[in-house]
Amino acid sequence: MLRDIIEINDFTILVEEAKVNEPTLDSCFFDEPIIAVAFYGEGNVDLTVKYTNEEKVFNHTKGLALSFFADDKVKFVHAVSASKPLQCLVIATSTKTIDNLPNQEGELFGEMLNELVNPSKNYVEGPSFIMTPEMQIIVDSLFNIKYEGKTKMMFFRSQITTLLSHFFGQLAILKTEKIKTYERKKLILARDILLQNIDNPPSLNEISKEIGLNTFKLKKEFKAFFGVPVFKYLQNERLTLAHKMIRNQEMSVQEASWHVGYDSLSSFSNAFEKKFGYRPSQIK
Repeated sequence: MLRDIIEINDFTILVEEAKVNEPTLDSCFFDEPIIAVAFYGEGNVDLTVKYTNEEKVFNHTKGLALSFFADDKVKFVHAVSASKPLQCLVIATSTKTIDNLPNQEGELFGEMLNELVNPSKNYVEGPSFIMTPEMQIIVDSLFNIKYEGKTKMMFFRSQITTLLSHFFGQLAILKTEKIKTYERKKLILARDILLQNIDNPPSLNEISKEIGLNTFKLKKEFKAFFGVPVFKYLQNERLTLAHKMIRNQEMSVQEASWHVGYDSLSSFSNAFEKKFGYRPSQIK
């Protein structure tokens, strides 16, 4: 388990990462009331929030952006396993300093997350949604920083600001949309079906039948919820996974392309360059 705490202006950044061989429970809490947004990277780790005599369980956290208020009586428990490693980035601010945040950020919290600024109990869950591809790229970059010292902090500071900007921007968009809660669950299920079959995904018709949502609605609402069309999302996930395996020297370029479902190495390399700006053979 790696846990790092970074102070940036009046924000406290909690970076948690864990890879284990055996199922492990990792718990944490905050020693003062805070308003926060948690961003979950790869791993799809399970989360249980425990407070007073209640608890809230999240079984699908991959790509989740979750806002909340919590005081010191709230415990956050991650169920980490070999197949579900933890990558969690929390951007938090104390309720005492919310009005002192720079660049009118405090006003944004008050306007967009009013239920958290004025909480009614120990734990209050605010808006949550699946991150856009742009947000996921930022989160991934923060878990794979190659810089050190002052350069690392400069990069971290800039990316945290950008990530928060995306969060509030996407939140404003979602507030104007009318995707019902039960349909959001179906869209998350569709996402999970794609990721479980990343090398050989089912057709849209097959996914529609499995989740109980017609093809037209699946295509329209998937794009509204995740920010990109169904198979563009799949391509982004394929290339991100391939990048990780090549970067970590788990597979060769050819092996990684096969693993994520590409039959042609040239097609894989072209798609990879279009997404990342360089060929897979150039990864150091």
